Amino acid sequence: MTRKRGPIAALAVCVALLTGSAGCGPSDARERGGASPSPAGELLDRRDGEGSPYRQVDAEGAPAVGVVVTPDADGGWDVRLTVRNFRFSPDGTGGRAVAGRGLAHLELDGRRVALLRTPEYHLSGASVPRGTHQVTARLYADDGSVWAVDGEPVESTADITVSDQEPSPDPSVEPIATAPPEPVRGTAGRNRNGGRGSPGGAEQA
Repeated sequence: MTRKRGPIAALAVCVALLTGSAGCGPSDARERGGASPSPAGELLDRRDGEGSPYRQVDAEGAPAVGVVVTPDADGGWDVRLTVRNFRFSPDGTGGRAVAGRGLAHLELDGRRVALLRTPEYHLSGASVPRGTHQVTARLYADDGSVWAVDGEPVESTADITVSDQEPSPDPSVEPIATAPPEPVRGTAGRNRNGGRGSPGGAEQA
């Protein structure tokens, strides 16, 4: 009788693990005290320019981001992100998608210049030549996927113009955004919502 019960008990444990009803080991203990062990959202076939897949979530409670770029006294640019329903993951965070958590990719004219785990960044004047440029912040999950809503990435873009003398806002362009952040004096150019972004709520860092 004892020999027959052993395989049956082992089979029952395996079934429980496969169905997600139970878990064992250190990893399971970590998950009990932290976020949900299941990845958030649904991976889509669409990918960004770097090949990262879109991770779609419902619009209600979805992450949102806004970007404000202002000239500084040394000829550079201060970038400030405002986020809603989103927290920046600290360095060393595991590569698993958790709802409302991750990092931001900062792009200048479509070229990535920084991975941000804080809402602030400084662009040197030497990195932004004369002319009009686009600064885009896009939100990513910790597994490298792009947070998306309705098939569009969660991102926000600001236009900035550099003259011969010093960085300055482009006076010919009016700010536009579907849900702009609170007005900030000295905003350079405009905030544009290329995907989903520009939160109106309070910032979370």
